[in-house]
Amino acid sequence: MGDRAHSVCVLDAAGAVVVQEKIVNERAALSALAVRWRGALFVCEVGTHSPWISRLFKAAGCRMVVANPRKVRAIFESENKSDVRDAQQLARIARVDVALLHPVEHGSEEAQRDLLAVRLRDNLVRARVQLINAVRFSLKSLGYRVCNPASERFHRSVVDEVPADCVVFVQPLLDVLACISERIAEAERTIARLAVERYPAAARLQQVDGVGPVTALCFVLKVGDPARFGRARDVGAFLGLVPRRDQSGGCDRELGITKCGDVYLRKLLVNCAHYILGPFGPECALRAFGQRLLGTTSRDRKRAVTAVARKLAVLLLSLWKTGAAYERRAPVCDAPEAAAEAA
Repeated sequence: MGDRAHSVCVLDAAGAVVVQEKIVNERAALSALAVRWRGALFVCEVGTHSPWISRLFKAAGCRMVVANPRKVRAIFESENKSDVRDAQQLARIARVDVALLHPVEHGSEEAQRDLLAVRLRDNLVRARVQLINAVRFSLKSLGYRVCNPASERFHRSVVDEVPADCVVFVQPLLDVLACISERIAEAERTIARLAVERYPAAARLQQVDGVGPVTALCFVLKVGDPARFGRARDVGAFLGLVPRRDQSGGCDRELGITKCGDVYLRKLLVNCAHYILGPFGPECALRAFGQRLLGTTSRDRKRAVTAVARKLAVLLLSLWKTGAAYERRAPVCDAPEAAAEAA
């Protein structure tokens, strides 16, 4: 799929190419394609347009599969890659076994719209960080350093700590920072309101210390249906928080996490894990589990944070599926049997 046009390949029951063409990226053209090949199995890759296109074909009564391109090495590692060949490869793989495409399920249009509020806040936060760094570096070049307050108060700290004749050079950036901070606060109020009014499960997940409205709402919107996971621990693999594996014969190497799934949600869970293991984290079973994994090196700490983030995801899904109230358990002792149970 492309922004302006899509490559289409149609195979018959014997695997012969019936049609190889391009269509424009418009709803009318896609609807006509669905009517023309009604009853066929449609396949496309995950992309910017795949959510609304998949919903369009399903609304037309077609069977639709959205392939995970990371799992289809025959396509993304091809030595002669093009849109035309990719379309034909997708069709041939789907003809053999749809499971080889590792199908992805997109959420509803309403969930996608609500998720935009979370994405908007993230974009604003990253823009604010870049502007703060620009102001800080500019003032350093003039011999002035600004303390490190909360980001939403940085523009006021500059006015209080830097002489007026220097502030005038960065005043336009300070005005933009003030406006962005207001927009971030407004986005956070919108997210909190969505969590209460439309997604009661998100409000329930905030019982866990360190989990706020942003993390809870993003978790609910990205997971969609908690029943999709037969076991709660499977959500760790869904979010890319489990180790990769490369086992062959007697060799089974130790690798890093897969980093599959949504990058932003994984970052939010890791930030929650940092808080739980940090100096202000509450005394609970999650914190005790992570502290047992902490070592003397930065690598050991990264492992502990990742493990806590994975257990936190499992805990959130369990609370969502069961509807139970969260009980902050006191840290267990370091007895061997207790450590084995936590692992």
